[in-house]
Amino acid sequence: MTTRPGPCGILLFDKPLGLSSHSATQRVKRLTGAARAGHVGSLDPLATGMLPICLGEATKVAGEILEGAKLYRFTIALGAATATGDLEGEVVRTAAVPVLQADAVASVLQGFLGPGTQVPPMYSAIKIQGQALYKLARQGKDIERPARPIMVHALQMLALHETAVDCEVRCAKGLYVRVLAEDIARALGTEGHVSALRRVAVEPFPESGMYTLETLQALRDAGSRPTLIPSDEPIGHLPAAHLDAANETRMLHGQVVSGLALPEGLLRLYGAGGRFLGLGVTAGDGQVRAKRLFATGG
Repeated sequence: MTTRPGPCGILLFDKPLGLSSHSATQRVKRLTGAARAGHVGSLDPLATGMLPICLGEATKVAGEILEGAKLYRFTIALGAATATGDLEGEVVRTAAVPVLQADAVASVLQGFLGPGTQVPPMYSAIKIQGQALYKLARQGKDIERPARPIMVHALQMLALHETAVDCEVRCAKGLYVRVLAEDIARALGTEGHVSALRRVAVEPFPESGMYTLETLQALRDAGSRPTLIPSDEPIGHLPAAHLDAANETRMLHGQVVSGLALPEGLLRLYGAGGRFLGLGVTAGDGQVRAKRLFATGG
């Protein structure tokens, strides 16, 4: 009796509230029967939504996936700022909430469009001098953090409530929605924090096709598996090297393949039948070496 090979590819997971990205990845690994699993990017436990998870040998390309623009929907609770910028932290400042008009809020949001800078929050995983900021924050420390460049491609109001604003933002990697929410609240003349946060999409992945824990469990119970994104699909920015049968054999045996005019750096490797073999590397001298090869088709 032959053992069914584990899944290989990228699963778009709809992370539920309260689960860390690491815990979510381990749950997905068990439900899919994958030998290995690793997530691309991360989401706070209090955030929900898209978490791309590489399964099986797809973990070999996880570090090469470029996280493009991200789409978030979030709610700013007005009138109070918290230590963490979300519901998890204790209230540290309060302020009266002015009577807001939709056109005035829309005008304020327009002021955040385009390039800018943002000081990362203390409650973040960023390391300064080898120490994660959130660990220092838990010790009651507040150290100086250099501002980082950010880009807001689009920002709009979805709904306006008496003491809250629902927004949607499309931004580049590196932006903290918690900090953006605090800045928006201050621009509106009050204080604020994120009370709900959902990541709708992460480029280069499609916005649809996410699986929940419940749908994964149902598939497992039925002896079926989720549909995965091919391992090479989100790394299309890397040049491709297409090998003939002889060079494919050489590559799979750890030998250098010569005579390929390709730019210096990492490459996608494909065999004679179009099978994705993994990653190669070249110095731009026509010689290609294996970097991380797949044991099976990607």
